[in-house]
Amino acid sequence: MTATSAPHSIREYAGLDAAAIRRDVLPDKRPAILRGLVSDWPAVKQGLGSPAALVRYLNRFDSGKTVDALLTAPEIDGQIFYNDTMAGFNFLRNQLPLTAVAEQVLRYAQFPKSPAVAAQSALIRDCLPGFSAENSLEIVDAGVLPRIWLGNRITTPTHVDEWNNVGCVVAGRRRFTLFPPEQIANLYIGPIDFAPTGAPMSLVSLRHPDFERYPKFREALAAAHAADLAPGDAIFIPPLWWHHVESLEPFNVLVNYWWHDTQGDGALADSGFDALLHGILGIRALPPATRRAWAAFFERYVFGDGAEVTAHIPEQRHGILGTLSAEQLAGLRARLAKRLAR
Repeated sequence: MTATSAPHSIREYAGLDAAAIRRDVLPDKRPAILRGLVSDWPAVKQGLGSPAALVRYLNRFDSGKTVDALLTAPEIDGQIFYNDTMAGFNFLRNQLPLTAVAEQVLRYAQFPKSPAVAAQSALIRDCLPGFSAENSLEIVDAGVLPRIWLGNRITTPTHVDEWNNVGCVVAGRRRFTLFPPEQIANLYIGPIDFAPTGAPMSLVSLRHPDFERYPKFREALAAAHAADLAPGDAIFIPPLWWHHVESLEPFNVLVNYWWHDTQGDGALADSGFDALLHGILGIRALPPATRRAWAAFFERYVFGDGAEVTAHIPEQRHGILGTLSAEQLAGLRARLAKRLAR
């Protein structure tokens, strides 16, 4: 059975400068398409010439350092997933230089039905030093390290990241389907500590959803947002928005940037996913009434209004509820590490 619900469109912008994007688009944590954001990148221009021209361009920077590459059988049709028993995944992993993967993709493009091959999440600093100097993105801080994704027609199933994410299409076309964080209950998420994407993912095929087995997925589809991106376009995916990514051409390249938000004092926020794992470890096995009691504590101290929580406490006694210094943050992390090591 195929999906029938038409997804909502994602808001789009064109012609905004970096300052406007940082001020008006990124802070509100809603997905956005930034048309033509990187259309002036030399890499994009080479790719518009031909995939072979882009590979020659990438060869200029290739350090020879190997990257994580995957290969699927032709009958998989590029759908990254578990194997039949969920004991492993439906692809093989290898380590190759990035341009060796690119050459393989070029060869496979000659065949109507070929294996899917892709290099995924490779740090450009390591595999293509010098690339970022010619292809830079001003809407993110200079310390945010870009990664490259290169392959043929391959589909990454609906998964989640806890970071802000800007993905820039360099070559080929990509279709993004996004689901708001609150749709988690309707997406039938698989194991959170064992997934082919490296992050928790939905077990429902977006192409051919089994509504009999996954009936609540209809509700997720009703809330979905989707867009197709062409070379030079970019997408902003806020933290914890579920996203399904389909590469549509025989040769596809994307560069993405992940980063954590900063807290009010400028310090980077710690991993929310680590906190989730700690919560599972410390709270999930408690009786239902005790879990509900802890939920009230979390609603107050984690998700509530920080100013209200401390309004009745003298400022010098805010402790960990206040603005933490680097020394206090280090002490708190050390305390947690010690308790977890018990």
